[in-house]
Amino acid sequence: MQKIINNINNLFRLDVGSRSLKTKKNIVLLLAFNMVNFLSTLVIVPLTLKYLGPVEYGVWLTISSVLTWFSFLDFGIGNGLRNKLSEAFAENSLQKAKTFVSTAYIIFGGGVVILWVLFFAIYKFINWSKIFNSPAYLTSELNLLIAIVFFLFSLQLLLKLIYSVNQADQRPAINGLISASSNIFSVLFLLILYKTSKRNLVVLGTGLGIVPAIILILATIILFAKVYRNVSPTIKYFRMDHSKDLVKLGTQFFVIQIAGLIVFATDNMIITQLFGPAEVTIYNIAYKLFYFVPLFFNIILTPLWSAYTEAYVKEDYQWVRNAMTKILKIWLLLSVGVVIMVFLSGAIYKIWVGDQVYIPFNLSLVMGVFVIISNWNNIFAYFINGTGKIRLQLYYSIFIAIINIPLSVYFAKNLGIGITGVMVATCVCVIIGSIWVPIQYLKIINKKATGIWAK
Repeated sequence: MQKIINNINNLFRLDVGSRSLKTKKNIVLLLAFNMVNFLSTLVIVPLTLKYLGPVEYGVWLTISSVLTWFSFLDFGIGNGLRNKLSEAFAENSLQKAKTFVSTAYIIFGGGVVILWVLFFAIYKFINWSKIFNSPAYLTSELNLLIAIVFFLFSLQLLLKLIYSVNQADQRPAINGLISASSNIFSVLFLLILYKTSKRNLVVLGTGLGIVPAIILILATIILFAKVYRNVSPTIKYFRMDHSKDLVKLGTQFFVIQIAGLIVFATDNMIITQLFGPAEVTIYNIAYKLFYFVPLFFNIILTPLWSAYTEAYVKEDYQWVRNAMTKILKIWLLLSVGVVIMVFLSGAIYKIWVGDQVYIPFNLSLVMGVFVIISNWNNIFAYFINGTGKIRLQLYYSIFIAIINIPLSVYFAKNLGIGITGVMVATCVCVIIGSIWVPIQYLKIINKKATGIWAK
């Protein structure tokens, strides 16, 4: 028994061991925490659907999907901090690390305040019902909901900087714990709401925004008081010259994030405008089923980003090659699993959501193709992001952001493919990246990257 306890204690000591050992510990813990997230989602989807009904659930899905992607839109500061902080940790420079943390929080905090001022100055003049194509009876409810959830989700943007600190220190498992805690309490909130309240979109949206915000506040206070007290943010360590370093790299990540927002977060908006909110429900149930595969794969990839940064700074390229070989084998196994999921999808939907919603097979098929391509791209993108050589990715992201929406409308409406056409357009966009990302990886790892490949 004591041996088991010791092994568990060692597992949670994420700061102990080699780079490979730290990565393995994080993967094991992230798998456990994301299993909790997986089970939570299995409960949240049907529970929310029953509470709201198909139409209002479709409206909420459209709003929440935009806000969820928006929550990753941190002006590039998060990823910039992650890379710069990883370099500081690799160089054992705590003062440099504290300066980057302090500068990031102050800049980002100011940005969020400006965002609030701008949004609340104009939001009353926007016809939100038209944007989300919602029924007329939801107009007043929707206006209030938008104001509340925007405030809460943008607050989470600032609070999620702690994620970047954990990742830079190769402790992404802590982020998994925070996320799992948020999902557990969200499920409890929904269960209470379902049992005690009538259908109310505002109450649901407010609760699902407050729960993660509270968890993030508590996590930030605890981590900076105990684990990261040597690098906790203070005004004294704010440096404008360091802000330039963060912003220069962060701006490129920011544009890439904006492009990703356009490509991936506009699907629900396009569908609700072309076909109505009920079709969003169909699309999202299929998306959520197959999303578990990249979610699992990203559990493995997440610890590698900062590990790649450390290895790149120390020129430990053999470690990178070994890690990449293992990841490619996992990708192949997962791809086989996706093919099996496609053929079993009808039975899975039947068990999961019953007869409330019918999801066509061709939508599941295209979702599976998207997941396989997306996972392939991420294998190499995580390494490229870790090195900071993202100029080519920047240009590519801008290009697909420009063509995605017209392609989605063309496939969905002009060719008559329906909601499946929206995902076909996304597949066309991501398959372009599947060609150049492995080429850039090989050029960098073999020290042959020049020109755009090395920027």
